[in-house]
Amino acid sequence: MKLLILDRDGVINEDSDEFIKSPAEWRPIPGSLEAIARASRAGCRVIVASNQSGLGRGLLHIEDLNQIHRRMLAELAAVGGAIEAIFFCPHRPEDDCDCRKPRAGMFEDIARRLRVSLTDVPVVVDRESDILAARRAGARPYLVMTGKGRKTLQEGRGISGVPVHDDLAAVVDTLIATLWSA
Repeated sequence: MKLLILDRDGVINEDSDEFIKSPAEWRPIPGSLEAIARASRAGCRVIVASNQSGLGRGLLHIEDLNQIHRRMLAELAAVGGAIEAIFFCPHRPEDDCDCRKPRAGMFEDIARRLRVSLTDVPVVVDRESDILAARRAGARPYLVMTGKGRKTLQEGRGISGVPVHDDLAAVVDTLIATLWSA
């Protein structure tokens, strides 16, 4: 079984320090939706795992998040792609929950619900906290230079041995050519 886990903000869509609070603020990174569609056509199950502390901060409500995700899924479907499930942590960093990355709780939940091992499953990320969570779950992080990726690379913490790519499209192309071609 082919499985791909993606962070949302900074990997699929443009990130914002002000948080993505409405469907109007959600903008896909050029080529990201098409990359997900290529992964889908390659027989890959695509899952999103995203910290969404804007909920816990009161910056948006669950219905706002659902509308953002409906827009994302509709735009993705228009180019032939699909996301099987969206997992998110609604908590603020100070809530000290297990599901917020860099902890692995969200990934453990994905493994439990899908009844799969995440060992060496590719996880596309743009932050150190995502890298740590993926590693703690036994998955294999791939860093992209979109979102906070350039800053993460410059800071250099926790990225030893992590493959670095320009964007999600480059990661998917690499996975199709190598990992998923067998």
